[in-house]
Amino acid sequence: MPIRIASRRRGMASLTTEYPGAEIIDVTSKAPDPWVRLSPFYPHGGIPVPYSEGVTSQSVEGIWQALKVFQDADVDPMRLEITMMRGLKRTVRRYGPVQGHRAGLHGDRLLAYETARRRIYLPSYRWILEHCVADLVELLREKEDVVLLDYTTNGDVTDHASPLSHAALIQLHIEGRWPDEDDEAEVSTVTTGWMP
Repeated sequence: MPIRIASRRRGMASLTTEYPGAEIIDVTSKAPDPWVRLSPFYPHGGIPVPYSEGVTSQSVEGIWQALKVFQDADVDPMRLEITMMRGLKRTVRRYGPVQGHRAGLHGDRLLAYETARRRIYLPSYRWILEHCVADLVELLREKEDVVLLDYTTNGDVTDHASPLSHAALIQLHIEGRWPDEDDEAEVSTVTTGWMP
């Protein structure tokens, strides 16, 4: 039976009614061990930063936030060093509209939202699936009926209306349907409404 994805915001009674007999596993930063290790906020350490040879991050979210460029703030390398699963986010309320994600800490290009998802977020998250939590991926692969909980359920890289779900990425990874990471679109103009 395939892995399914559901919102963590739903009540357990609703989930068990819709998915009777399924093992329901939270994979967010609020999850218990060992499943919390699947969160992009988890500080595995040693995660290569795309477009930044020799530079690593504690977490995937640290990479995403570090390379984000705002109207009033450029990249923030300090996000790469955060080892707690809080204090990682950088917001438009504080820094103004998002301009794009820089192609590396010292890059001269800003990547469009979808390209940043493909070239920064996807390879970073895939790296931890393959190098940090391969044991958990195998455990999930062996389960007969499982529902992964995340705050969002969007597994479509082209859907900009909601944040990308890492639970959906786990599902795609296990099912051999990982999204294409090679998209050529780039932008250097102001873009608003960006989400991971």
